[in-house]
Amino acid sequence: MKTRQIKTEIISNIRIALRCYKIALAAPAIAKAAKPGNFLMVKVSSGMEPFLRRPLSVHRVDPARGGVELLYEVAGTGTEVLSRKKTGELVDVIGPLGNGFSIDARARRSRAILVAGGMGVAPLVFLAQRLKTDKTTVLIGGRTAAHILCVKDFRKLGCDVRIATDDGSSGFHGRVTGLLEKMLEGGAKPDRFLYGCGPEPMLKAMSGLCGRLGVEAQISLENHMACGIGACLGCVVQTKSGFQRVCKEGPVFQANDVVW
Repeated sequence: MKTRQIKTEIISNIRIALRCYKIALAAPAIAKAAKPGNFLMVKVSSGMEPFLRRPLSVHRVDPARGGVELLYEVAGTGTEVLSRKKTGELVDVIGPLGNGFSIDARARRSRAILVAGGMGVAPLVFLAQRLKTDKTTVLIGGRTAAHILCVKDFRKLGCDVRIATDDGSSGFHGRVTGLLEKMLEGGAKPDRFLYGCGPEPMLKAMSGLCGRLGVEAQISLENHMACGIGACLGCVVQTKSGFQRVCKEGPVFQANDVVW
């Protein structure tokens, strides 16, 4: 996979939910090279403030048209600046970066379950594009119904979508890991293969559940990143193989390899 630093034109930058935006970039080389779980480091300003780039997961690609979509939440100065970018403006990006999800022959034969917490849906839409969607179930969790994202996107891909909300305003009343446990109760099925992305408590609970039931899972971590290329060591995580960089060796790890 060849990493590139390019200035790319914004095709669109629209708000899709409260404080959540989807930006589409014209980046044919990145669209062709990207794999599910990869991310881009986006320079949101031409000046020095904010200084650091923002890591954003590749949300979806359109290789035929050369489009790359990124999903992001306005959570600080950098993403606020990005949300004000207009169609036709240029942004400087580096990518694709990181090690993404592994989709081998065995995983393709399995019944995939994608587990997303909040903005964790971002890389999983791209993953769903590459999986056999008639055998894919997507579990999406959020605090309320207003925090549930991308349901229509997954359903258009042919996925079976199930929802969990903390307040019970939509779908299962409880955490998305509770919904996952309910699905797997009675013993793990040998043809299940799990993928997850979301906040650390969700991934920790998911990893513990999968370990207890003997289900294989890959998880994408959301650690803060500064450089995105493995130089600053600011995003390390402890694994059974020692400390590893989320931006370089990850962001995707085997769930049973992470030491929580």
